[in-house]
Amino acid sequence: MAAAKKKKGTVGVIGLGIMGGSFARNLAKNGWRVVGYDLSAARRREAQSNGVEIAKSAADVVAAVPVVLTSLPKPQALMAVAKEIAGAKINGKKLKGKTIVEMSTFAISDKEKAERVLAKAGHTMLDTPVSGTGSQARVGDLVFYASGSPAIVKKLKPMFAAFGRHVYDVGAFGNGSKMKYVANLLVAINNVASAEAMVLG
Repeated sequence: MAAAKKKKGTVGVIGLGIMGGSFARNLAKNGWRVVGYDLSAARRREAQSNGVEIAKSAADVVAAVPVVLTSLPKPQALMAVAKEIAGAKINGKKLKGKTIVEMSTFAISDKEKAERVLAKAGHTMLDTPVSGTGSQARVGDLVFYASGSPAIVKKLKPMFAAFGRHVYDVGAFGNGSKMKYVANLLVAINNVASAEAMVLG
C-alpha cells in the first residue's frame, strides 16, 4: 500500500464534511496519500480513521501537498482559506505554485475573489463544482465540471478518477459553476414536475 500511495501521489483536502470527507476517504482507499484538515474535531477523527493524515491547519495542508481540494460550507470560509493559503510559509518563505481545486457550489463572484487572492500569491485555482449527492460521493459516483487551466485539468484526471466517475473540462474559469447552475435548474424542474404529477395522481 505504501508503494501504491507513493506512486499515485499526494493530495490535500480542506473541508472534511459530507462531500470533502468522502473525497478524502475514496482517494485514500484508492492509493493516494491524503492530507486533510477541518475545523471540526469529529470530522478530523473520522477522516483519520479512514486513512487520512490530519494537518494542524489549512496552511499546513498546502505546505505538504502540490494539489489541494477545497469543499467548504460558505463563501466566507472559502475566502478565509484562500487568505490562509496565500499567506502560508515554509522555512520563512511564502509558498508558490500550488493548485487549488475549489469544489463547492458558490456564486462565481465569490470564487473569483478567492482566485484573485490565490493568483496574487502565485497559486492556480480551478473552479470545479460537483454533480452528485452525499450518498453518491460515498461511493465515488460523481461528475466534476472543471474550469480553468486545461493543462492542469488534464494532468489531474487520474486524481479525479479516484473519487468520481468523470471529469469534464468546460473551459474558462467560472464555466464550471455555470454548468452546475444549469444542472441544478434541471434537477429543480424535475422535482417540481414529479411533485405536480403526484398531486394530480
